[in-house]
Amino acid sequence: MQIPPKPERLLHRDREWATLAEFAARTGDALRIAVVSGRRRHGKSFLLQALTEAVGGMYITAVQEDGTHAAKARFARAIAEYSRLPADAFRLDDWDELLRTALRAADRPGHTPLVVLDEFPYLLQHSPEIPGLLQRIYDGGQFGTADAPRGALVLCGSALSVMHELLSGQKPLRGRALIDMRLPAFDYREARAFWGIGDAHASFLVHAVLGGAPGYARLTDTDPPQSPDDFPAWVTRVLLSPDRATYSRVETEYLLREDPRIRQRTTYYELLTAIADGATTPTVIGAALGRDRAATTHPLEVLESAGYVRRAQDLLKQRNPIITLPDPVIRFNQIVTLPQAPLIDLGHPVRAWQAAAHAFHSKVIGPHFEDLARAYTASHLPLDLPHLPIGHTGSTEVPDPGTRTQHEVDVLALAPGEIPRKPRRAITLIGEAKATATPRSLTDLQRLERIRQLLTAQGHKADDAVLALYSLNGFWPDLEAQAEERPDVLLVDLAALYGDGPPRGGAARP
Repeated sequence: MQIPPKPERLLHRDREWATLAEFAARTGDALRIAVVSGRRRHGKSFLLQALTEAVGGMYITAVQEDGTHAAKARFARAIAEYSRLPADAFRLDDWDELLRTALRAADRPGHTPLVVLDEFPYLLQHSPEIPGLLQRIYDGGQFGTADAPRGALVLCGSALSVMHELLSGQKPLRGRALIDMRLPAFDYREARAFWGIGDAHASFLVHAVLGGAPGYARLTDTDPPQSPDDFPAWVTRVLLSPDRATYSRVETEYLLREDPRIRQRTTYYELLTAIADGATTPTVIGAALGRDRAATTHPLEVLESAGYVRRAQDLLKQRNPIITLPDPVIRFNQIVTLPQAPLIDLGHPVRAWQAAAHAFHSKVIGPHFEDLARAYTASHLPLDLPHLPIGHTGSTEVPDPGTRTQHEVDVLALAPGEIPRKPRRAITLIGEAKATATPRSLTDLQRLERIRQLLTAQGHKADDAVLALYSLNGFWPDLEAQAEERPDVLLVDLAALYGDGPPRGGAARP
């Protein structure tokens, strides 16, 4: 089996390429099916086009505006073009024939038999029978039918609910797909390399407003900021201009249209706005909209399955999850763009940006820094400090009976093998991540010491937990001096977060 190397133009995606390239290259006498899904602008089509080019496969893209007849004609023309025949060589008006013909056309000498059907949900809008037909083709090959097509078939789409439904319950393709790949955005370090931003702080700011979807780098069509000082001019020119495709108000509308279940978009906008304003539970969200909790259940489930809202579970306690906006584009739209739309529409993006400064720092930068601190702790810290065991990572809330307050713990890591939300957990790290304008101080460390005492009193094994402080703007010298002397203190600044330097403190030493 000859697996093609990943093309140089395809950055990152090593794991995804290896999986799909092996899937495409494996030979056999039966049809093999893969499902690839992911949010718009995550690079699914770019990845699959590179794969089909590498193996000489067939790539067919559906079009949203096509009806049944136009879609079949487009499909037939794509087969003819791939086969180097006249455009009208195939006059097929039956999906079963079209699918079989495409698979057989791809199975030719010197080529890996691969067919990619991109934007697959668009076909299902008018031809919902296609999965059933693919089931019949697949089963024919499994049962040894002589004329059954063979090779690899990849179904790809951005409508997450539709793609996930393909393999659920009693659906025809349930149990027949070998791969169910959900292509994520680049993580924050990959995004920095993709954008070509040298300065970690500037990269953090760009990631806070556009996330790791690689498609946005091409869509901006401008050089990214290379320092925090460059960021205000860049964001007003690129994100707060109604003339640009990256204007988040337009982009959010575009993203919501991707899910066919989202029809009355006003309701969903209201939900997103309520969450952006600080409503974090179904009851509070319903109250903000003047509705009871039951009325928000279904639309919240839709937004969650589409990736537009997230339910963050407490790592230690069984309690209602906290509902947040994880998508930077939508968060920026709801917190900055929509409230400042009158100024933006009048052509005053700089004034709009100045008016939104406080909300941007408190509701965008703060939550995003916490997200990155958790991501670093889960993914990169175990590589930076192999001696520090890290299992499940998340956040929690710790009651303090002595002061009748609740302590929010931004970053909490359990020992490997520990199951969340069970009593007497072994805790290896307790952290606080704050994007304050001033350096972190000894007072912050004392607060973490108090939280460790409270967790130990609750019965958790937290005596030896490392106390980690994550800072956007460094640490005061007295905190740095104490951290170097203590084996239980870890300091993580932006340089460590982005891999430009190591974390510091006694806990950073083996």
